Amino acid sequence: MLEAIEKLLILQDRDRTIRRVQQELGHIGPERETLRARAAATQTQLDAAKLRVKQIESERKRLELDVEEKKTQIERYANQQLQTRKNEEYRALTHEIDQCKDTIVKIEDQEIVLMEQGEAAQKEVARATQQDNEAKKLAENQIAQLDQREANLRKELDELQSGRAELAAAVEEVARLRYERLYKSKGDSVVVGVQNSVCGGCHMKLPAQTLVTCRSQQEIVACINCGRILYYTRDMALAGAE
Repeated sequence: MLEAIEKLLILQDRDRTIRRVQQELGHIGPERETLRARAAATQTQLDAAKLRVKQIESERKRLELDVEEKKTQIERYANQQLQTRKNEEYRALTHEIDQCKDTIVKIEDQEIVLMEQGEAAQKEVARATQQDNEAKKLAENQIAQLDQREANLRKELDELQSGRAELAAAVEEVARLRYERLYKSKGDSVVVGVQNSVCGGCHMKLPAQTLVTCRSQQEIVACINCGRILYYTRDMALAGAE
């Protein structure tokens, strides 16, 4: 194998590793935001449950005030009854008192319903609180792991990129420039093997002359279809024969 091809393969392997690490780093941010969103969702549920408790308590207090108001009215009507000497007025006041009492009964029924709803709402708050605590704890642990993973990947990336400069400098300039240009357009499969007379990149059949030149290993050969740099080894020949 040509020395230039060997060096390009080493460089390509390094570039593939760099790209993999960069992709992993690119996933960490969204993963972190997803974890935070999940924790925020449980907090939202807890806030809603607490708000429901407050609303029920507010409504219950309003009903208590309504009951007190009706009781005050009853007391006032009763005092008026003591003062009146007219049967018609007395019956009218009695009617008002009865209506107030009926209203109180209805309000008390509503209070019972609210009490039941309040108990259920308190249980929901307890459940949502536990769920929120668990979600936040899990998110904190997972985010901490992501942070550590990110730090490790950044350190690895720095080392890889630092070493890449040396590997790239070892490649002859013309070959390196061709490789880097192809890497931008073809991705991380620039230097590819030939097997069964096809390009390992685009998988198109290669002309006989291209195969002969590639197998001679005297110069860098490019695929006429995709432009990738080709190489050929005896191992490929044996694999093709099988």
